[in-house]
Amino acid sequence: MVKYQDETLDRTFAALSDPTRRALLARLGGRDSLSVSELAQPFAMSLPAIMKHLDVLSDAGLIAREKTGRTVACRLTARPMEQAMNWLNRYAQFWSDNLDRLAAFVEDNPWSINRPTAPQPTPASPRARTRVQASPSRGASGRGRKGSTPRGPSRKT
Repeated sequence: MVKYQDETLDRTFAALSDPTRRALLARLGGRDSLSVSELAQPFAMSLPAIMKHLDVLSDAGLIAREKTGRTVACRLTARPMEQAMNWLNRYAQFWSDNLDRLAAFVEDNPWSINRPTAPQPTPASPRARTRVQASPSRGASGRGRKGSTPRGPSRKT
């Protein structure tokens, strides 16, 4: 039972993760149903791309499709959204309680906000005044600078 509900929630949240699918749901929210072509009208994408988005929404149970003749109408289905809202509300209560406890703790324990604005300078050590060498081992560095190569043979045609 739990596994089925988890899979349903996973599909619901995966479907809601895409902005195009959320926009399709928003368009359906104000009406009983819309045809696929009416849903696709304001989007700057092909009808097959819209159909793929509608397939994801349908697989998640967020919409239902009805075919009448040649017209396919889509309508919202409330059940998966209710399950997602119930799941979110459980965690909203958890975070609300924890944030209330944090606020009470901060109010009960005043913190000093006075911090130095700039780091304090430290006295310079005698080593800091000496010249820094390029290589601590004093060994020769890698390859030296190479001169340019001579010109290649010129061709006369």
